[in-house]
Amino acid sequence: MTTRPCLVRQAGLTLAELLVALAVGLGVLLAGAVLMIGANNAYLAHEDAAAIDDGGRFALALIGRAVRQGAFVDWERLKGVAPARNLPAPLAGLDSRSLPKTSFGVDAPVNTAVNGSDVLAVRYAGAGAAPDGDGSVLDCAGFSIPDTKEGWSIFYVARNGDGQAELRCKYRGAANWSADAVVAGVDSFQVLYGLDTDTAPDGIPNRYVNATTLAALDAALPLSELNEKTCWKRVASVQVALLLHGERPSAAPLQPPAYSLFGPAYAKAHPGDAGVQLAQAQLRGQGPATARRLFTAVFAVGAAQP
Repeated sequence: MTTRPCLVRQAGLTLAELLVALAVGLGVLLAGAVLMIGANNAYLAHEDAAAIDDGGRFALALIGRAVRQGAFVDWERLKGVAPARNLPAPLAGLDSRSLPKTSFGVDAPVNTAVNGSDVLAVRYAGAGAAPDGDGSVLDCAGFSIPDTKEGWSIFYVARNGDGQAELRCKYRGAANWSADAVVAGVDSFQVLYGLDTDTAPDGIPNRYVNATTLAALDAALPLSELNEKTCWKRVASVQVALLLHGERPSAAPLQPPAYSLFGPAYAKAHPGDAGVQLAQAQLRGQGPATARRLFTAVFAVGAAQP
C-alpha cells in the first residue's frame, strides 16, 4: 500500500514574520515621512527666499523710477524755456528718521527710525493734461501726474500694526497725503547721494555723502541763495541699500557676523552714520536667525544743475 505525504497548508503568518513585516513597514513609513518633511522645508525655504527676492527687486524698481523722474523737465509745456533757477531741488532726504503717514511731504519727521533707516523724497513735474495726465509720469502709488500738479514719491520705513517694519511709499492724493506699504520685513533702508562738486558741473558724482552732510553744506549758504544754490541740486546719482529678512529661520549653517550696507570701508569711515552696519546679534534679538538679503543699486538723477 502506497502512502502519500501529508500536505500542510500555511494559513497566516508566524509571529516572527509579522514582527519583521511591521518593522520593515515602519522603517519605510519613517523614511517617507523624513523625505516629505525635508521636501516641505526645502519648499518653504525656497518660497521665503523668492519672496525676499521679489520684494527687494520690486522696491528697487520703484525707487529707481522715482529717482529718474526727478530729472524730468516738460520742455514741451515750457516751450523750450529753461525752468526757473530758484525752484526747489527735486531731491530731499533725512538720516535716521521716519515720517507720519498724512503730514505734508517730509515735514514733521519722527525719531522712531528702524535701525537708523533713512528717508528719500523725490518731487517732479507732471506731464499731460489734467485731470489724469498722459500716464508717462507716475508717483510711487501708480497714479498718473498731470502737468498742472507736482508729483511726490517719498520712501521711508515704519512699523505696521503688528510691529513689523515695512518700506512705505508716501504720495499726495487728490485731497490729502497717504502712504502704502511697498515691502515688509525691512531691517534697514539707507541712502547716499552722489555729489557733483566740480565748479562746472559735469553730471558725474565726485563723492557720496548722506543727507546730514548735504544739510551741513547748505547751512553755509545765505538764506536768499538757498533754493538756487542748494547742494541738493548738485546730486547726480542716488545710492540705496535695502536689507530684508524672511519669515522663517534660515537653513544656512553660517550667518555673517554683521551686514555692511555700503561696504566695510564706508562703515569704518563713518561710524556715526546709523544703520549702515548692523550686527547679526542686533538683528536676531531673542529669536532664531532668519534668511536675509542685501539689495543695493545706484540710480542716475540726470545732469547736475549749476
